[in-house]
Amino acid sequence: MMTIQPTLRVVDHTGQDPDLAQARLDQVFFALSDPVRREILERLDGQALLVSELAASFDISLQAVSRHIQVLVRTGLVQQERTGRISRCSLDAGPMLEAAVWMNRYSKYWQQQFDLLAATLADIDERKAQASVSRQPRKSAAPRTPRKK
Repeated sequence: MMTIQPTLRVVDHTGQDPDLAQARLDQVFFALSDPVRREILERLDGQALLVSELAASFDISLQAVSRHIQVLVRTGLVQQERTGRISRCSLDAGPMLEAAVWMNRYSKYWQQQFDLLAATLADIDERKAQASVSRQPRKSAAPRTPRKK
């Protein structure tokens, strides 16, 4: 008789497998790491284009552009519709959301730098204001009368 061992799978507070979420995040960052793939995504922003239309703006072969598109398709950033030999691509920015959320966790460090810059600039302004007040000639309340000799 064969005994089946139950397998435990770790999930985070959202119910997602953290290893799977990490793998998807790795795929998105890998896809975005190449300038050709970023340019493809920019060109697809707001419009669907044929692979040949995408390839026309690059100084690489149609096959090389197709390979870049396949990376984007596997990542989920590009949806590809085929009609016979014609392939139309469109942007799906959804997978970038997870990357944006991940990066946003570190915005507190950027904000700390902005807060420090603002405090430094305020300190500089205050010092300038104090320096200009101390350089101004003092005015007495009563006008001076010339002294007699």
